[in-house]
Amino acid sequence: MDWQKYINKYENELNNSVIPFWMNHCVDKECGGYFTSLDRDGSVYDTTKYMWMQWRIVYMFAEIYLSGNKNPEFVKIAEEGFDFLYKHGRDENGMYYFAINREGVPAMAPYSLFSDCFAAMGGAKLYKITGKQIHADAAVEAMNNYLKRAKSGNSALQWNKSMEGKTAYLSLGHYMMMANLGLIMNECLGGDQFKDAMDTAVDMVLNKFYSPEFGLVFENMPVDSDKPDLESSIGRQMNPGHVLEAMWFLLNYLENVPGSEEKIKGILNIISNTLEFGWDKEYGGICYFMDALGKPHLELQHNMKLWWVHNEATLACLYAYSVSKDEKFLKWFEKVDAWMWAHFPDPDYGEWFAYCDRQGNITHSLKGGKWKTFFHVPRCLLFAAERMKKIKNSL
Repeated sequence: MDWQKYINKYENELNNSVIPFWMNHCVDKECGGYFTSLDRDGSVYDTTKYMWMQWRIVYMFAEIYLSGNKNPEFVKIAEEGFDFLYKHGRDENGMYYFAINREGVPAMAPYSLFSDCFAAMGGAKLYKITGKQIHADAAVEAMNNYLKRAKSGNSALQWNKSMEGKTAYLSLGHYMMMANLGLIMNECLGGDQFKDAMDTAVDMVLNKFYSPEFGLVFENMPVDSDKPDLESSIGRQMNPGHVLEAMWFLLNYLENVPGSEEKIKGILNIISNTLEFGWDKEYGGICYFMDALGKPHLELQHNMKLWWVHNEATLACLYAYSVSKDEKFLKWFEKVDAWMWAHFPDPDYGEWFAYCDRQGNITHSLKGGKWKTFFHVPRCLLFAAERMKKIKNSL
């Protein structure tokens, strides 16, 4: 395995394609914050500022700077974005809106706790660079709001449109992010005040959301049951990308926690099962949503192939191989890598496309929007290269 060839490929794409695309097109120099709704060539097609996407940009520029690429422009972009979002993005309770308009006027209520999630990530990473107390305070405030909402069973609060007839579920996404967030917060702010949150997340993912019967992790689990709800589409829903993302989060944490061997063994088994389950045997790639029993799925985009799913699968394969040296994960990495690079990168304008149909044809020209920003692609390229260097140095 020529690890250096892969390292060069990933680093070149990050530094010469993805970072320049966003630096050149995302910064709103007039109003502050960022443009994330970018067409193929980087032109802006919508000026709405979605908090998930905004804070992910703060986080990612800070993360890249901390990785060793000490471009002061990265810090400037992240810090000016923070200032705009902290000033305009919070309601009277400190929760972040789902969206604001270009000027910073609230456009959508703070119904999603992930706005707080990514605010915590962005503030913490920025604090590690600047040492400014406002960055740390903002991160802790957002983190505490996130934890409180994630554990409530009603994370959408008063903006929840569900009524008493709807089954209450816990969401895998809330707990997988809890593990990743806790690690980032402790690393950037110092101490271990969020260790309990990380341990809770590990326990919930491996014991609540994992089904021994299926050997898989479910996306939604009933609040009052440890068994999946197989009588509804939402209960049977499988999201392979989320599971693979969750698994490398857990490995990233547990590989440095003594006595975690059995948990790591279980995680490796889940990664293997999820790759086998999610891989499209006919057209290749990993499907977006699946049904645990193979029944029809309510989401019309269920069999599409999305960029982030393959980014997270790549990292899961590398982390799994790194901790186990099991050749099957190396083979899976090569398989996922080949499909991903054959379909998503744009050789003409840079950056990556986001959406393919099941057959692998590009369906949208956009490079950013309501759900895609400067996050999954650069994080994958950066962390994959770092993990490959670790593997190479261990040989």
